[in-house]
Amino acid sequence: MVGSTISMQDIRHLNLFRNITKISTRFCFPYNDAIVFCVPRPLVSKAIGENGRNSKELNKVLNKKIKIIPSPDGVKDAKVFMQAIVNPVEFKDLEVNNDEIIIHAGSKNKAALIGREKRRLLEMRRIVKDFFGREVRIV
Repeated sequence: MVGSTISMQDIRHLNLFRNITKISTRFCFPYNDAIVFCVPRPLVSKAIGENGRNSKELNKVLNKKIKIIPSPDGVKDAKVFMQAIVNPVEFKDLEVNNDEIIIHAGSKNKAALIGREKRRLLEMRRIVKDFFGREVRIV
């Protein structure tokens, strides 16, 4: 991850990802009981593999849901990046201010984005802090 330390578990995940996909990345993080890998945009389809072969193999080995998404290229990609992470849950809009990112969600989706005992919100805060150096708020 960008700003945080990498745990041994993260290193194992990254090594397994590299061995299966032949693509090296430094970014993986948990979100909503899934493991999300970020790779450069041109390499996303190669990372997923033909007919999702690599993604399925990672899923089988780790016994967790796998998401492979494009890495953000600065704050301008924040909306696309965040939507890829929370998919299939959708939000209406994303607003970037100087020190925070505000996610505008509908009443139904707000609960899904926050999660039970704020678990998803806490995961989202860590991700946004690591990638964009900002706080996150869901309204």
